[in-house]
Amino acid sequence: MSRGKYIVIEGNDGTGKSTQVELLAQWLEAEKGLSTFVMHEPAGLPIADEIRTVIKNGDLERDAQTNLLLFTAARHELWNHAKRELDDGTWVISARNYISTEVYQGIGEGLDIDTIHLLTQQFTDDQYMNPDHTFVLYLDDEERLKRIDGRGQLETKDAFESRDSTFQHSLNNGYSFIAKKYNFPLLDASQSIEAIQNDLRQHIMLI
Repeated sequence: MSRGKYIVIEGNDGTGKSTQVELLAQWLEAEKGLSTFVMHEPAGLPIADEIRTVIKNGDLERDAQTNLLLFTAARHELWNHAKRELDDGTWVISARNYISTEVYQGIGEGLDIDTIHLLTQQFTDDQYMNPDHTFVLYLDDEERLKRIDGRGQLETKDAFESRDSTFQHSLNNGYSFIAKKYNFPLLDASQSIEAIQNDLRQHIMLI
């Protein structure tokens, strides 16, 4: 049995990552006959879901290092499960991976990028750090915020979406920088859902 592929779809909040991940998994199963395991970091398993609840709660004050540790804990649990799926031939499709931490906690909150890499490597492995393919969805701030506002009022303030415009702008610039730095395909998230999905499928068929 051949090993599964590990595919990551990255991008700022509001760029449509979750939708594309779900559609891609459905296509791989229905059209290609492949089994898939979907993650939405930092969620995807019961323990990770609980950690995510703490992370997303904007009423809980903490510093950037605590955020890094929380994300790493969730990531550790998720990857322990995901790599077993990969070994069994399942394709792992993830919305976000450590790139989000590099952007949010590194570029956005000012943590040292090398520190993020070292900690992530320690609690995952080389396979996690080097997905078979990583895509970055990009959308300008104005359109992103419209999409986020369209979701309605949250019961609890979101720890990151509630930050000021300077922080949000730094994240968007951060994703553009990261895509160029690692040579990730940067996909225009203002396209239709169908057009973005087609772009993803075409790239994946080249793997």
